[in-house]
Amino acid sequence: MWSEKLHERYLMINEKIKIEDNFLDLAEFNKIQELMMGPSFPWFYSDKIVSENDINKFQFIHVFYQESAPTSERIQVLAPIINVLSITSLWRIKANLQTKTSNIVESTFHVDIGNLISKPEKLVQWTTSIFYINTNNGYTKFEDGTIVKSFANRLLTFPSNLKHCGTSCTDERTRVVINFNYFK
Repeated sequence: MWSEKLHERYLMINEKIKIEDNFLDLAEFNKIQELMMGPSFPWFYSDKIVSENDINKFQFIHVFYQESAPTSERIQVLAPIINVLSITSLWRIKANLQTKTSNIVESTFHVDIGNLISKPEKLVQWTTSIFYINTNNGYTKFEDGTIVKSFANRLLTFPSNLKHCGTSCTDERTRVVINFNYFK
């Protein structure tokens, strides 16, 4: 379901979903991409993607920030993104790396901070942004069928109450994104 309205720097997919391509200047983006796609970046195995019901699904994660505190010394590399997002209160910054699969595998539909805020009317006040580190044929899919493709240096922003899922990819070795959950 696409109802694109072209704006100066971004696309509005609908009244809630905003896509910004070429979000960072190239030098800032390359610094983040080289770090996260490099051989010395620490990734940690997670035997689930969303919940324990994700049978035979896994990913690698790196948590930069959780519950009001930095958890990674590498968080400073994200300063160019954080500075633009107009964050009042930050809940979590988590990177996800999914490996190549023979067919695209979708995770379970979810909201990122449902465990923090259980009331839907409060959840809508929070914002989720997904920053895409590499281009591949994976995507983010919303419950209404809207699909946002994975393009390097793209920022996707939407209210945290919108259920979405991520996917693996079939054309690159990995699909890497960073999720930001915050209050504006």
